[in-house]
Amino acid sequence: SRLPRISGYLQLGYEWSDDASTFFVKRARVDFQGDISPKIDYRLQLEFASPKIVDIYLRYKPLEALNVQVGQFKVPFSIENTHYVPLKYEFIEYSMAVCRLMGFTDVCGVNATGRDLGAQLYGGLIDRDGYSILNYNVGVFNGEGINIKDKNKSKDIVARLTLKPAAGLQLAGSYYWGEYGADYLKRVRYGAGACYDRGPVVVRGEYICGTTGDLDSEGWYAVAGWRVTKTLLPAVRYDTFLENTARSSSRQTNYTAALTWQPAKYLRCQLNYTYEDYAARDVSGRNVVALMLSGIF
Repeated sequence: SRLPRISGYLQLGYEWSDDASTFFVKRARVDFQGDISPKIDYRLQLEFASPKIVDIYLRYKPLEALNVQVGQFKVPFSIENTHYVPLKYEFIEYSMAVCRLMGFTDVCGVNATGRDLGAQLYGGLIDRDGYSILNYNVGVFNGEGINIKDKNKSKDIVARLTLKPAAGLQLAGSYYWGEYGADYLKRVRYGAGACYDRGPVVVRGEYICGTTGDLDSEGWYAVAGWRVTKTLLPAVRYDTFLENTARSSSRQTNYTAALTWQPAKYLRCQLNYTYEDYAARDVSGRNVVALMLSGIF
């Protein structure tokens, strides 16, 4: 019973745009999860497309209201970053606000799929019909991304409060304060969002803003989807990001239409069309079509 449960997936695809076309390997992951005791579990997730350890942590879960997690894992900031893993996500690419301000391809230079090394306390309060109405996360992290030691003596603080007033509905607010690099550059983030995901309906939106050094940035997205059948989900997304709030020409807005089809438990097919609109006068808009297949084991 203490042997790990082994799972994983491969994500392969093809992308065509106005200026290029390419086959790609998005992810190739193997996941090991297990229980040391009824209240202690662990996880080790490895990425082979660009080899690295993605997740490695221990969790101690003595109470529903108080749990401890130590290691490398998703930073508890944003609904999309933590609740919509690649095999659940309706699109091939994550929203720009999350990518650029939450450690995917962050404007500060951290590229870490929304993860970091650290520890957090989390839990749920006021149980109702199998879920907690009020949930919290408080964490301390290096702030340098995955598999990297801290480059200064400062630690980054993350806090999130989530309210679930009804089944499928959640409202969340997040705060991130940190200093990165040997020069202790400022990295502060604020986020707020709402999501309803139950039955056939998926509606979600988030606003994220922040300061990186002397740079102020902001972005937001809105998603709507409808599960036509258990295997077919069309969705649309409006996604905009202003890298420098002092320069309106730094804005990029993406309009995406997506179709997810899962004909079998272990096969997931996604087709996305995105029009990228740039506010800068000297940059033309771009059409991007991407197809991705996920093989799950």
